[in-house]
Amino acid sequence: MRRFLASLALAALTIGSAAAETRNGPELVIADNDYLGPGGSNIQSVIPLLNNPKLRVLGLTVVAGDDWENAESARIRRFLEVSGHRDVPVYNGATQPLINTVALTRLREQQYGKLPWKGAWGGMGSMDKTPDTQPSVGQTPDGQPELQPQGIPAALFMIQQVHAHPHEVTIIEAGPMTNLALAIRLDPSFAATAKQLVFMGGYLDLSMMSVTGNADNGSDFNLIFDPEAAHITLTAPWARITSVANVSNDVMLSQSEVDAIGKGHKTPVTDYLSRFYVPLAMWDEVTSAIVAEPSLITRSQDAYMDVEIGKGIGYGHAYVWPDALAPKAMGVRKVRIVQAIDVPRFKTLYAGWAQGFMGKH
Repeated sequence: MRRFLASLALAALTIGSAAAETRNGPELVIADNDYLGPGGSNIQSVIPLLNNPKLRVLGLTVVAGDDWENAESARIRRFLEVSGHRDVPVYNGATQPLINTVALTRLREQQYGKLPWKGAWGGMGSMDKTPDTQPSVGQTPDGQPELQPQGIPAALFMIQQVHAHPHEVTIIEAGPMTNLALAIRLDPSFAATAKQLVFMGGYLDLSMMSVTGNADNGSDFNLIFDPEAAHITLTAPWARITSVANVSNDVMLSQSEVDAIGKGHKTPVTDYLSRFYVPLAMWDEVTSAIVAEPSLITRSQDAYMDVEIGKGIGYGHAYVWPDALAPKAMGVRKVRIVQAIDVPRFKTLYAGWAQGFMGKH
């Protein structure tokens, strides 16, 4: 173990080049996501991050969730090719949750009702034919990437980077938290050495919405897919944690709004957006945008948060407490819960970020 930690520290020093030089420079970010594609919220979440002079993307890391990990990796690597960002490294990560399995999720549906979205394990349909491990990557209309993933796992890459740039790296988590939990278990100082965690998840008080509205918009999939990883992550000693969930459910771009982004700014990225438009909430794009422009937040609330890991009806659901009632001895930590953002300004910024890819291909 000592030899492993020593080699890890050496790798961090060699990768980080000059951490001191970045303190007054762009915000350093790593975006961990379950990059279902082509198109859609997962892939499009990198648009506010790339070509942004305020940010430096150290790498993109991939975790199983909305799709199988190998398919997600192919989709984000292909988008980097389309957008002209082959220099951004991609690191493959966890292919399964820590404890949750296909079999356990089937049993859960039998006991407590159907999950509206099961990601790689059946999407919005049946789990009857879902394999226990990820299948090979199939053909998709965006084409297969030539760009290859890097040679170390996502968790190790994240550990290396936070130690190469102590207290400077923002982790954007827009998928299940499996890679983060692995990093925390490999290196207990990982969370405290990062700058902050901003994550998509932590839906609160949406039970009635799942009855009267879009059921998937009331499903906290990123936490439900790997509850144990979420618990490990949210009880780790981050300097700051921000939750982005309910606030993103009503933020959408229409097809006409997407087409307007490309009008007069025809680029491979605007073509990609229009071609692979998916009429869904901009969950992950909002999360990334808040990192790029924190002033988009117009209202937030601090509360202690944890995730239920008991195998019951609440498995994977987020719970919050005020300061006076929080079970602090159990390691729960304070989370800033985003409650409102400036939606018109977000849409204007997002259009500009997408148009900013002009000439990069």
